[in-house]
Amino acid sequence: MALVTGAGSDGGIGFAAARRFARAGMHVVLVATSDRIHRRAAELVIEGGSAEGAVCDLRDEAAVGALVSSVASTGRLEVLVNNAGMTSVGAGVDAAGLVEELTLAEWDDTLARNLTTSFLVCRSVVPIMRAQGYGRIVNVASTTGPVSAFERAGGYAAAKAGMVGLTRALSLEVASAGITVNAIAPGWIDTPSATDGERRAGVASPVGRSGTADEVAAAIEFLAGRDASYITGTLLLVDGGNHVVEDLANR
Repeated sequence: MALVTGAGSDGGIGFAAARRFARAGMHVVLVATSDRIHRRAAELVIEGGSAEGAVCDLRDEAAVGALVSSVASTGRLEVLVNNAGMTSVGAGVDAAGLVEELTLAEWDDTLARNLTTSFLVCRSVVPIMRAQGYGRIVNVASTTGPVSAFERAGGYAAAKAGMVGLTRALSLEVASAGITVNAIAPGWIDTPSATDGERRAGVASPVGRSGTADEVAAAIEFLAGRDASYITGTLLLVDGGNHVVEDLANR
């Protein structure tokens, strides 16, 4: 069974990953903050997969505990994909502004959505995976923060960098229990939430286009599989080589 958070958008990374798991024969539990998650689960069922949706505010400690307990009671939970964050329907949007302009409430809210959610779900899932002696955790970070940054995104960058730190620390704690913990860092990906400016940035990448949600999902599927058993604590960049470019002026 796979638990995929942040899977409410039909063109997003979370749903693309859930679709790959379902097509591989896994039962998938999709999580989002609104009822649209049930439509996503129904789509996978129509396609021949096994799936169910769950509405949960992953910033709520008690709600996360109840969700994971309910999921684990129905079968063997082998895969967790922490994709929730950034812009969430029903949970507000990340504050954008210079660091000196951000209020503490905006800072806390951005970290809660993009980092604390992953911490809470990991904390609830790890004992279950430890008891069964197997598990795969994939955290969806970003190139923003761990690799690069841009102005007016200090909170988001800090949260995503923090997700990589969480990934590495947790990977050491659970390695001997048969659990791997890895992170991926998508670059410019053409999802429904992408802006025109972000799409233009994708065109300026070495491959000359933005990535697709399914291309990111392919990386998630690999790290979540049994063949990735000797890979843990790593950050896999899915950015079309954008991190390699040193001189944009000459591209």
